[in-house]
Amino acid sequence: MSQIGFPYRIARTGITQGSDPASHIRELIEQVLFTSPGERVNRPSFGSGLLNLVFSPGSNELAAATQFLVHGALQQNLGDRILIQAVEARFEEGLLTVVVRYSLRATGEVREESFARVA
Repeated sequence: MSQIGFPYRIARTGITQGSDPASHIRELIEQVLFTSPGERVNRPSFGSGLLNLVFSPGSNELAAATQFLVHGALQQNLGDRILIQAVEARFEEGLLTVVVRYSLRATGEVREESFARVA
């Protein structure tokens, strides 16, 4: 095990379940996106506030604001691990979908991950 898996879980052997480095980065992005600033003890600026936008009416303007918000939060919290190439946000039929394209700073590998929440 190189990293603790998210969400936290116990393996069949009774020890903490781990995740590989690439999966761990995806899990960190998920934590940044769906944590509200002020929610973490001793890390008041950690998070994006994205969940507050889920209840706003979907529009092109809100999608653009979401892209800006997510890009900034990822840069601030994970900028030392990833290089963000693009962020796309879409509101469709009550579903908020955020697609993040990034490269791992350690290896240069380019990845794209999609995250969705019901609005």
